[in-house]
Amino acid sequence: MAEIQPKGDGGGKGGKKRAKKMSTKIDMTPMVDLAFLLLTFFMLTTTFNKPQTMEINMPVKTENKDEQNELKASEALTVILGKNDKIYYYQGLNDGQNQPDLKTTDYSDKGIREVLLDLNARIPKLTVLIKPVKTARYKNVVDILDEMNITNTRRYALVDMSPLDAKLMETVTGAPDGK
Repeated sequence: MAEIQPKGDGGGKGGKKRAKKMSTKIDMTPMVDLAFLLLTFFMLTTTFNKPQTMEINMPVKTENKDEQNELKASEALTVILGKNDKIYYYQGLNDGQNQPDLKTTDYSDKGIREVLLDLNARIPKLTVLIKPVKTARYKNVVDILDEMNITNTRRYALVDMSPLDAKLMETVTGAPDGK
């Protein structure tokens, strides 16, 4: 940005010569260019948040039924994820002969976490069967998987609700979807 400086004659003939007044304007173009260069540099070198993923190891399918291990009822905990962020659980398997004692809890550290820590301490080969009802939220499944990770529970499975479990939920809550 160029400016033309007016020339002063110093106030007339033979008088005092005055010093030229310098312009007080500052050329901002280089500073704006530098700001945009820095902005572009930082935008291109910034790392954005990477999505957090949860690693789930799936078992290998075996063709031979003899190679599959049967789950013992004494080593099983069934967790049913109900509607409205409720968790129902019972120890053992629901075989239809003996109705299990269905208990309810929540996702707090005094809820399902305490249950998992207690059972992990007592049962070394604890296997947790996670059964979400159709009306359970996706967040509930992620929360229970987080609890498995926090409590260091290594043996768990996501399983569909069985008709026996649906009937058990219906007797306790009055509806099969855990309302």
